Formats: sequence, structure tokens, C-alpha cells
Amino acid sequence: MDEKINYIIGMRPVMEAVMAGKKIDKVFLKSGMGGDLFAELVALLREHNIAFQFVPVQRLEKISRGRHQGVIAQLSSIDYVPLEEAVENAFKSGDAPVFVLLDGISDVRNLGAIARSAECAKASAIVVPARGGALVTPDSVKASAGALVRMNISKVSNLKEAIYYLKDAGFKVVAATEKGDEMIYNVDFRGATAIVMGSEGKGISPAVLALCDVRCRIPMLGEIGSLNVSVATSIVLFEAVRQRILA
Repeated sequence: MDEKINYIIGMRPVMEAVMAGKKIDKVFLKSGMGGDLFAELVALLREHNIAFQFVPVQRLEKISRGRHQGVIAQLSSIDYVPLEEAVENAFKSGDAPVFVLLDGISDVRNLGAIARSAECAKASAIVVPARGGALVTPDSVKASAGALVRMNISKVSNLKEAIYYLKDAGFKVVAATEKGDEMIYNVDFRGATAIVMGSEGKGISPAVLALCDVRCRIPMLGEIGSLNVSVATSIVLFEAVRQRILA
């Protein structure tokens, strides 16, 4: 077992932890499991909006060689902040807030690097989906140079609903995408802004992209068609910093 990460092992202990309000990032379930108690566990996870994933038994054995009963929960390395609270905190600061929304970014090192740049750029919060995104692990915290424990991180069940909420709160939602019509230098980042970044392989999902107010791109002059997502996020964030310094 990786001693750097806290786990809860076994079906009943995991269910008790969920009902006790423990901060759980994800639950790993053995593929092919069934039965009434298992169905009860899955219903409980769904009710509490906790991500779960079916994995081969070898994955579970790698974490715990003991009796795991096909269920292992990974506890959060940080305390997530509800999106509503993050927005409220951001506007209280007096500056126009910048939020970074991550769509489908699954590499923990990229998450850490993005958080480090976001903190350096004085972004107010990072918003990650409960499913399909990188977990906040000790490795991602290390890659962030501690930024993940210093800034507001919100985990949401639905990124589209988060965008609707941010729009209602007065944010302009800007998608950074190679399909963008505008270059990032032509976008006004001085007001309350939510910057959406997608995975390197698939980019921003069409459903999320359709909700964005602006689509912008980073100009590319070389033969390689894309940047690492953490590098691209830094470029967009510090264009916002440049505009705000010169405003």
C-alpha cells in the first residue's frame, strides 16, 4: 500500500465513511461485483456524488494485499471548497476573479503544474469534475509546490452546471482551444473570467465548449500542433495578468 495516500478498505468501512461525511476522492470497485450490499454501496456513492471506478482485482491487490472485499476508497488530500463558497470568497477579495475549469484533465502532474501557475497568477479557484478528472494526490500536491493546499479547489458533479452558475454570477467563460476564432491577446480578461482548459488528447468536450462565451487560441508557429496543457494554461493565465497590470 502507498503510505503517502490514505485509504479505507472494505465494503462496510467505506459505507460508514461515506455516511460519516469523510472526504473521499474516489472509490475503486472490483469488476464484476454484485449483490444487495454492493448495490446499496453504489446507490450510496451516487447519492453523495462520490466518483467510483470498476477496476481489475490486481489494481486493488496493488493497493492492499489484505482483505479488501473488492472495495477501496481513496481519501482526499485536500479539503474541497463548494463552488458557491469559492465564488463568494473570490468576489470578497475586491479583484475581478479568475477561475480555471479543467475538463477531462486526468494527469495528476498536469493538475499540480496548473495549480502552481494558477496560484502564481493569483487565480481565485480551480474547478474540477468529480468524474473523469485527475485526483488530488500527494504527487499532484508536490507538483503544485503546495498550491493545491493554498488555493480554493472546487469539485463539481457536472461541469456544465458549474458554468451556468458562474455565468449567473457574472463570469465570462473563455475556452482555450485550437478551434478558437480569436487569439488570446484579443480577449478581454480584465473582468470576472472563467478559463476552460481541455485535455491534450480530446480538448474541451463539445457540450462544454458550446456553453463558452468566447473561444480563443494560442498562436502556434512550429510544426507541433499543441502545447502541454499546463503550459497552455500558464500562457492564458499570464495574458490575463498582463492585461490587469496594464489596466
